[in-house]
Amino acid sequence: MANFITLLRFPLLFVYVALLYTNNAILQFWCVPFIVFIILMDMFDGLIARARGEVSLLGSVLDIATDRTFEIILWVVFAHLGLIPIVIPLIVITRGTTVDAVRAVGMKDGLAAFEQVRHPISRFLVSSRFMRDSYGIAKGFAFAFLTLNLGLRTSGSDWESTVHFAALILSWLSITFTIARGLPVLIEGYRFLKNPSSTEAIRE
Repeated sequence: MANFITLLRFPLLFVYVALLYTNNAILQFWCVPFIVFIILMDMFDGLIARARGEVSLLGSVLDIATDRTFEIILWVVFAHLGLIPIVIPLIVITRGTTVDAVRAVGMKDGLAAFEQVRHPISRFLVSSRFMRDSYGIAKGFAFAFLTLNLGLRTSGSDWESTVHFAALILSWLSITFTIARGLPVLIEGYRFLKNPSSTEAIRE
């Protein structure tokens, strides 16, 4: 069930993106609660997985792959629509591909993504509920405000510039979380590349 909810986010994401490009302010305004709903689905699949005992390496991989695709597509789309600078999706893509490449080494030995860091600071930044929730909230607000920004721009509202400023602040806050949570994986992941057998030490 949890994996089904995770995968369901893909078609909903594409419907959402298609609506953004309709140049119809009403549809774009409706996209604000729509994107919030899609983001909340990411929380629900985790809750259901834990409640039903469906937590697994496969679920972890699917969740990360969906999240990565989700945010890359959205940051690229918002940059294409002229709502954010192109450097934001470039940072997200660079961080995502490098972190996932390092994580793949640990995953091949059965270590889920959040189990691959062991320093207390790294664990707090990467896997603590506080950081994960804070990052999700910042990203959710950024996407919602960018969507609202688009609708206001299409409708010619006087509030567009104010919302745009808030959306940019939220976007950069989200990118700050992205970098802060990615660096520990790259720093500690170096030992996987140097000595893949070190994954055994983490299990112990």
